[in-house]
Amino acid sequence: MPNAIRRYVRFIDRTNEIVGLIMMYMIFLMIGILLYSSIMKTVAIPPLWTLEMAQFVMVTYYMVGGGWALKNDAHVRMDLIYANWQPRTKALIDTVTVLFLIFYLCLLLYGGFSSTSYALKYGETSYSAWSPYMAPVKIIMCFGIALTLLQAVAQLFKDIAIARGEEIS
Repeated sequence: MPNAIRRYVRFIDRTNEIVGLIMMYMIFLMIGILLYSSIMKTVAIPPLWTLEMAQFVMVTYYMVGGGWALKNDAHVRMDLIYANWQPRTKALIDTVTVLFLIFYLCLLLYGGFSSTSYALKYGETSYSAWSPYMAPVKIIMCFGIALTLLQAVAQLFKDIAIARGEEIS
């Protein structure tokens, strides 16, 4: 594989590793928000923002962590047959399936950009009583989809290298 591709794969792997590790701690923020909400329900009137804010934090947690999950092969896979294949056969099949993933992520990112631009242009808010602006969470979603897309391209390069009998690390 060309040196530029090797550098790209290493850079994207490193980026998603760092971002993924940071995102792991978002779960504690969500737990804190929900704990605060629970305490306030027993002591006083619960604030309107806690449930929706916990949902926004959860969106950040799983959308931005998608690239990390792809990099570390932490996603769900039906491997009844796949587990018994040789690494090169797995890489050939993964090369085809990651192309479908890249296509899907491109469509998702296109829709995300469209939705984000709408939210920014018209000041879209949630329909809840709290009514927060939706643009920040949509921007975060686009960022997470983009990181996952970049990781999928890196995975494609890794699979092609393995299918050719090479290794990229």
